[in-house]
Amino acid sequence: MIPSLRPALHPSPTPPRPTRPDRDRPHHDRPHHDRPHRDRPPRGARVLAERVWEALGAHPTTHEGRPGTRFAVWAPNARAVAVTGDFSDWDPAAHPLRRTGAPGVWQGFVPGVGPGALYKFAVTAADGACSLRADPLARRTEHPPATASVVWRGGHVWRDARWLAERAGRRWREEPLSVYELHLASWRPGLGYRELARELPRYVRDLGFTHVELLPPAEHPYGGSWGYQVTGFYAPTARLGTPDDFKHLVDALHQAGVGVIVDWVPAHFPKDDWALARFDGTPCYEPADPRQAEHPDWGTLTFDHGRPEVRAFLIGSALYWCEEYHVDGLRVDAVASMLYLDYSRPPGGWTPNADGGRENWDAVTFLRELNDTLHRHHPDVLTIAEESTAWPGVTHPTAHGGLGFDLKWNMGWMHDSLCYVSRDPVHRAWHHHEITFSMAYAHTEAYLLPVSHDEVVHGKRALVSKMHGDWWQQRAGHRAYLGFMWSHPGKQLLFMGQEFAQGAEWSETEGPQWWVLDPAWPAAPDHLGVLSLVRELGALYRATPALWRADTDPAGFRWITADAAEDNVLAFLRLAPDAEPLLAVTNFCPVVRHDYRIGSPQDVTAWREILNTDDPRYGGSGLTHPDPVKTEAIPWHGHETSISLTLPPLATLWLGPAGGTLPPP
Repeated sequence: MIPSLRPALHPSPTPPRPTRPDRDRPHHDRPHHDRPHRDRPPRGARVLAERVWEALGAHPTTHEGRPGTRFAVWAPNARAVAVTGDFSDWDPAAHPLRRTGAPGVWQGFVPGVGPGALYKFAVTAADGACSLRADPLARRTEHPPATASVVWRGGHVWRDARWLAERAGRRWREEPLSVYELHLASWRPGLGYRELARELPRYVRDLGFTHVELLPPAEHPYGGSWGYQVTGFYAPTARLGTPDDFKHLVDALHQAGVGVIVDWVPAHFPKDDWALARFDGTPCYEPADPRQAEHPDWGTLTFDHGRPEVRAFLIGSALYWCEEYHVDGLRVDAVASMLYLDYSRPPGGWTPNADGGRENWDAVTFLRELNDTLHRHHPDVLTIAEESTAWPGVTHPTAHGGLGFDLKWNMGWMHDSLCYVSRDPVHRAWHHHEITFSMAYAHTEAYLLPVSHDEVVHGKRALVSKMHGDWWQQRAGHRAYLGFMWSHPGKQLLFMGQEFAQGAEWSETEGPQWWVLDPAWPAAPDHLGVLSLVRELGALYRATPALWRADTDPAGFRWITADAAEDNVLAFLRLAPDAEPLLAVTNFCPVVRHDYRIGSPQDVTAWREILNTDDPRYGGSGLTHPDPVKTEAIPWHGHETSISLTLPPLATLWLGPAGGTLPPP
């Protein structure tokens, strides 16, 4: 007898992926909200509601002494549902399911069916049409392009108890957090989860990243979507191995001291007729209004976030990845497309909310419930919003009207800073605000600075190729930009291949250009130098509390000079309680600036250079400061004392107090 599914489904009432138009929308174009939020739904008994996978899907078990598999699926408007598979020669009528007490749920036990069996649900719509559907809660799938679900029973024995125990005490906003973003299928093409587990943890740890972020690992039919058009919300893609193989990879990363963030896609899903679309012949997972159901950018369908069963399905998926796969964070994709009813839709192509506005209050309620639920069960698991507008309070507590995320991608910083470094230095003086404006809002949210996969595809060029000038200037600009990025308030995210300045855009069929690191390649020293810089940035960042302990506190940042537009220079202090200050200076001009005076706090009598992106070890020209630089009683930049520096061309310098504890260069 299958347990009651009513709590599981009824909680308390309440092609390639194209460039996204919202990413070109000015980040300061703040939407106007006449009402900041609706009341959150009341809490009720949600044990099964939040763990819907324990009731639905395929579960190998024993019933009345006979081994087999229990099947259950939600199909509220179906005339009939059966389960079929290789165990019945795919006869759609062989094993009919029966309705349960939970509205819309069908269940049944099939003896003799065990792990490894292929299956689908034969769903008969009200009009009599029958379609074979993959299980929405399948734990394992066939290798695409095959589409059947697979009965699964895992057997992985976790060895990451130490990591989880240490994670439990982390307050990530006040910790070092730098993220290496990658696409698993193309990082080392041809390697599966277990092979990646032998290479990826060592590589990431060596470079000093604290976390990896995986482009969606959930099952998806079209590889060119990079995982962003999901059909298996509870199953890692079978392209790289089994669910236990994926667990082995996560386990290996944890044992190496590396956290795992996965991209998670609750905004939309593909239209494939064997998956979620019109699952029982009617809109189930998508809104009934076709104008709101259609996602115009990606040719997909949006989720109906106002439907309790859909919310249970999605929140269950989020919890499942955290509990079954021990992931340390979810980066929630395309949040902006969820928040606005008119997202990428023309006038007349969308339906206003009950107030006549453009806010999608159902999605707002869903996101708050998602964050509250995850943080109630796993307060040490990160939730990160990819939100490209200025919706207020994305990282503020839900109790205060926020959405409840831990971090938000700073798309404004990314857009403005990359525009700035792509300009001819001659013209940068007239665009200095692009490199400084981020500090006008840097502490309104808790931010992560992303140089992500979306910025190095579709004709946007690789990071080093965005820089203006010849190859030397591009590499120098690339190094200066990374030094600026690691010293700017906010956490950091860098996409694979950019850590060694590959010149070509990313291709999901080829992956990073590892061959440029081969010593036989003439330009290998150029790329190896950038890789060495990223390694140094990672080590110094972790060792410098001023860069992360007060990351979200305005007191943790102080401009020295923000208006040296003609010089293409900016300088600032990073500060934190009980920590040595760090002075960061960047010269975004390709000329040497001799005897360049920088204001200095009086309580520091001398500074020593701890990082210089112009160091020959990184491929620079070698204009460094080997000796401490003493402060002088010359007022400058609003300070009573100052120092005189030689600023290398296109370089970032980090300086710490002489005699301090920060690591030497």
